[in-house]
Amino acid sequence: MTLGTSIVLFAIGAILRYAVTATVSGISLTTIGLILMIVGIAGAVLSLIYMTIWSERSHGWRRGGYGEPPPY
Repeated sequence: MTLGTSIVLFAIGAILRYAVTATVSGISLTTIGLILMIVGIAGAVLSLIYMTIWSERSHGWRRGGYGEPPPY
């Protein structure tokens, strides 16, 4: 799940939790909104962890110009 998807899930969950006043028999919209908010937060945290790990691996070498020797 990407960071953008997590933000969208959190936003939809917040709308269902706090802005929707309609009732549906058999379904609690506030509970569904809370679940979507939790999934959005968890996805955002996992996305940020993944991006942090990925960025640490990519900083292990530096691309130089034509006059510099290759990194070893």
